[in-house]
Amino acid sequence: MNINFRIRTFRHDLIFKRPAGTSRGTMTHRESWFMEVCDPESPEITGLGECAPLPGLSPEYGNAMIAKLEELQNNPENYVKDPGSLEGYPSLRFGLETALLDLRSGGRRILFPSPFTDGKDTIPINGLIWMGDFNYMKQQLREKLAAGFRCIKIKVGAIDFGKELELIRFLRKEHKKEQVEIRLDANGAFQPDEAPEKLKELSDYGIHSIEQPIRQGQWEEMAHLCETSPVPVALDEELIGVYGISNKEKLIRTIRPQYLILKPSLLGGFKACEEWIALAGKYHTGWWATSALESNLGLNAIAQWVYTLKNLLPQGLGTGQLFANNIESPLYIHAGRLGYDPEGKWNVSFLNLNEGGK
Repeated sequence: MNINFRIRTFRHDLIFKRPAGTSRGTMTHRESWFMEVCDPESPEITGLGECAPLPGLSPEYGNAMIAKLEELQNNPENYVKDPGSLEGYPSLRFGLETALLDLRSGGRRILFPSPFTDGKDTIPINGLIWMGDFNYMKQQLREKLAAGFRCIKIKVGAIDFGKELELIRFLRKEHKKEQVEIRLDANGAFQPDEAPEKLKELSDYGIHSIEQPIRQGQWEEMAHLCETSPVPVALDEELIGVYGISNKEKLIRTIRPQYLILKPSLLGGFKACEEWIALAGKYHTGWWATSALESNLGLNAIAQWVYTLKNLLPQGLGTGQLFANNIESPLYIHAGRLGYDPEGKWNVSFLNLNEGGK
């Protein structure tokens, strides 16, 4: 394939149907940039990728990313030859990697053909419970269970811990461990000195795992928690900004987590995530993939990729229904599983792909 590519980007802010609460604050919208790649010799075929950095988490968020986007558009050949040169700009690398895969497949948004994209198989996913007051979280819980989810992920750390325990107790009273898996995500909200006691209390309820119980960057404290916690620990934010096999291996070897949470937008795309997966296998560490609040375009890419890896754990791919102005896509959720309807349509007309971009 010719490397004389043209790259354009288009900003499209995703609007949450309802404010999304985490221990880091509440979001009402989500800035996202869509990347179009085409070969001028075949301009009718375009590959699309999504670059969606998260404020407060993505290393490249802000003016630095905008400047790099412009550089990418002005000198695409530098990056198309070697997307790895975008190290330090993980969402851009993910967007470019996705767009190139899409272009090579004919611009059909089928990046990894499989029984999933053929509509013959689906992916188990967790139902996400956003932070809010107790009644709102309880309402979400009932809705997810009624919708057929058998793996529930609850954001914790923003409201009173006693209330969070009450919510978990309510869920476990109605549904045993064998019926519903409970995952927790603290987003680093616990203090190192209080985390052991909180994890001990949580262990009474058959918790599958807790993501990032304490803030990232505290390797010694996190290693101690992973060694002693009665609730298995998953690393999430801890993985962001760690580049190169040697540095990744040092982190896993030092902390020895039970699980890794892989977010291609935050870690640098599929190849970067596959380095983590190889190390997870070496150190007998579990893993699963999640979206990072991308639109259906980014979600589609992650879902197709992770399906090919045959990871049987529920994945974190249920965020596509959060936005009021999401991209229309063949993705759907039924009975706690993500599917792809091969007869479904993509609608990216709002990007005005034939009207120039910016």
